[in-house]
Amino acid sequence: MSKTGWPNLDESQKMIQEQVRALAKAKIAPVAKELDETGRFPTEIIAEMSEMGLMGMMVEEKWGGAGMDTVSYAIAMEEVSAACASTGVIMSVNNSLVCAPIAKFGSDIQKEKYLKPLAQGKKLGCFALSEPGHGSDPAGLKVKATKTQGGYTISGTKNWITNGKEADYAIVFATTDPALRHKSICAFIVDTKAKGFVVSKLEDKLGITASSTAQLFFDDVFVSDECLLGKEGEGFKIAMTTLDGGRIGIASQALGIARCAFDASKKFASEREQFGAPIAKLQAIQFFIAEMALRLQAARLLTWHAAVKKDAGEPFTKEAAMAKLSASEASNYITDKAIQVHGGYGYTKEYVVERNFRDARITEIYEGTSEIQRLVIAAQELAKD
Repeated sequence: MSKTGWPNLDESQKMIQEQVRALAKAKIAPVAKELDETGRFPTEIIAEMSEMGLMGMMVEEKWGGAGMDTVSYAIAMEEVSAACASTGVIMSVNNSLVCAPIAKFGSDIQKEKYLKPLAQGKKLGCFALSEPGHGSDPAGLKVKATKTQGGYTISGTKNWITNGKEADYAIVFATTDPALRHKSICAFIVDTKAKGFVVSKLEDKLGITASSTAQLFFDDVFVSDECLLGKEGEGFKIAMTTLDGGRIGIASQALGIARCAFDASKKFASEREQFGAPIAKLQAIQFFIAEMALRLQAARLLTWHAAVKKDAGEPFTKEAAMAKLSASEASNYITDKAIQVHGGYGYTKEYVVERNFRDARITEIYEGTSEIQRLVIAAQELAKD
């Protein structure tokens, strides 16, 4: 059995795990605290990850990617996120939310022009779906795409966009007729250097501070017909399909955060003495450790199960929702109890569990809140009857 408890990793997957873990330990973890404190984008780390093929892991090699499977991606995401959650989400967005929809729905021209540099890590992407008034209700988008000669003009505001400040390209979802809701939504590949594209606000956040979260403003941004991803009116389907895969990425990020806090808790409990013995000898601490281990392993197995289903070409919407829900809630539980294990030390920035606690919180919110995941799971289950 592998170190992660999964019995069937093949040699390629084991190698990815070892290589990314080594990179995370040597290059990412040592600067994670500084990145968190300053909010600096980890340019040099992303460059090294790009060299390893981590920014386009599931993209075919002919389009600049590493041609790996989703299980390998989940493994790599956990390793990166265990060292730095900000770096993990930068990687996740580029892989799951940008490369994936272009690979699945894009034309060969779009793949050559946009997917190749994105998968190679030469360019960075963002996924612009959420709006100030529409987060959990993507069918109600207000950003407008108006047909014009040779293309469309896009107008409106997007909110909560990860990588929004640094992105070279944005996958933008806009409606041609708000009254038609999901039937009128289109997806576009937008060059962020286009006239009228503005990063209008950067959020000051609780956690994942080295990853930008931006408000984007579109002031009659022109995009040519060649920038339409898929067909007109297919945007909602593209968004929902993309988010299924994205939830595996965020589940893996949550696992990494949780594992970091869990490992730190075991180490601290073994070294910290109270009443003449390590606190690991106390039953209360042992119960925390046991519950943390249980939730972490259960969430990992659900996450990898969703990845296996995706790799097999089987429907995985329910499994991805279960993975994201389980992993994000496990991460929040584990990071909370990690602070409890550390006592007063855990409340200080000297110890990594303080950062883990802050970073974990967002995993229950972005790419579908926990409440949305429960609705997705229930809808899938009830559809069977």
